[in-house]
Amino acid sequence: MKPIVLIRHASAGDREGWSGEDRLRPLDERGLRQAEGLVSALAEFEIERVLSSSAVRCVESVEPLASSVGVEIEERPELMEGASREDALALVDELRGTAAALCTHGDVVYELLGDGLKKGAAAVLEPDDSGLRLVAKIKRRA
Repeated sequence: MKPIVLIRHASAGDREGWSGEDRLRPLDERGLRQAEGLVSALAEFEIERVLSSSAVRCVESVEPLASSVGVEIEERPELMEGASREDALALVDELRGTAAALCTHGDVVYELLGDGLKKGAAAVLEPDDSGLRLVAKIKRRA
């Protein structure tokens, strides 16, 4: 079975320190290094599709990965901050049989895993009859 890699967006500074619309908050220097680190950390999974929340920090988190595997980033509302567990699980179900990387926010990660991930970290999941099975957590780099 092909894995789904769930990624929490990389470091984007402090939400309270950003004066613009939160959706437009970019990665900070550390986050840019974390995004680059995902390329080597996920190389073994032969990613076929890269999907992301449309928030700038999420898109920037997977740009190096998408570029390295030669695919466009697909922005999906099911990965936006505040998305429901049901919507996120429906997206995962749609991706069965595809090695995909999904970049989202901490609240959606918690909805799917019942646990959190640090910024810039990833979890390898396999869909199963009960929803999702956590295979491994991949530590963030940088």
